[in-house]
Amino acid sequence: MKIDNEVMKHLAHLARIELAPAELEKLSGQLQGIIDFIGKLKELNVENTSPTNHILPISNVFREDAPKQSLSNNRALLNAPQPQGSFFGVPKVIE
Repeated sequence: MKIDNEVMKHLAHLARIELAPAELEKLSGQLQGIIDFIGKLKELNVENTSPTNHILPISNVFREDAPKQSLSNNRALLNAPQPQGSFFGVPKVIE
């Protein structure tokens, strides 16, 4: 498929964006490059390639979720700019 300025004008209209003539020229070339690359990918022989969702074998790298002691209220409020009792004081955002 050949991407020319008319196709780009139509795509810009569908996307509801306004493009200058220089932008139309630049984007049509870039989009044509993308479509050409996809065409090259279609030519690859992937008949003996198994489907995968990642190129490397990866496994879960998260640590085990083990319970441990959390901060106390007093320790958590040590660096609070405006503690109010056992709560964090914050500026009023609703009038």
